[in-house]
Amino acid sequence: PLLRRGYGLADVQAGVRAGPHTHYRLASVTKQFTAAAILLLAQDGKLSLDDPVKRWLPSLPAAADGITLRHLLSHTSGLVDYEDHIPPGFEGQLHDIDVLHILEGQDRTYFAPGSDYRYSNSGYALLALVVGAASGQDFASFLQQRIFQPLGMRDTVAHQDGVDTVARRAYGYSLPVDGRWTRTDQSQTSAVLGDGGIYASIDELARWDAALYEDGRLLRPGSLAAMFSPATATDEPDVPYYGMGWRLNGDSVWHSGESIGFRNVIVRWPGERLTVVVLSNRDDPEPYPLALEIARLFREPAPP
Repeated sequence: PLLRRGYGLADVQAGVRAGPHTHYRLASVTKQFTAAAILLLAQDGKLSLDDPVKRWLPSLPAAADGITLRHLLSHTSGLVDYEDHIPPGFEGQLHDIDVLHILEGQDRTYFAPGSDYRYSNSGYALLALVVGAASGQDFASFLQQRIFQPLGMRDTVAHQDGVDTVARRAYGYSLPVDGRWTRTDQSQTSAVLGDGGIYASIDELARWDAALYEDGRLLRPGSLAAMFSPATATDEPDVPYYGMGWRLNGDSVWHSGESIGFRNVIVRWPGERLTVVVLSNRDDPEPYPLALEIARLFREPAPP
């Protein structure tokens, strides 16, 4: 690492300082791990990327008949956003299985599967359930056994309240009201794992980043190529194409993660072996411009 550092507080109330070992909720940075889990199962011959999602989740309605795992990975499924259809009066936190139940009652899609792009948390929640169905173990355990432990990401976890503990945990906060930070660590959707439930540190994400350069250490060359190849065009800023769990922008690949109290980003320039990770436990500002500015310090020669 060229720079590893923490700033500010991981826990404002307790006065715990943040460091490179502090674990933040990754939010949608999680999606690259969900995609990797599916690719690992494809390598194992347990599933195919072109499997209909209903092979694994047959309770989905008829509108999902044409949706494949590949569509889910690339946000081209057209699935409706589960966040818009949480049942009135639902108490507590949603889990991935609750997302499935919500979608069971939505017999429609935004567009024909494969015909357009629309970023979908629904799709990645379903992918976590597919990992469980194809592997015979729950999504969090699969990640531990097949990704986190082999890469030495010892304290990274797909967090389940009451099941595990987040080591050196950062709690999320929103901007000060009357001069005081407000803890906004969890929302109704924060327990959904497939689209955003992993906690990790910059130190452990450096191990993940390193593994993505080594063919066969985790993913075979074909799987890495699939992850980082354009699967669909998008109209999002700095995202001309989406791969599988990664946004593709010329010579860089990246993904942001945003949830209540957290803003994160990982940006990689594979040709230069340069990666910048910024994790923050506050709801503003977006860290992507900061990551680009940090990278510029290393990518551009110093003035004479």
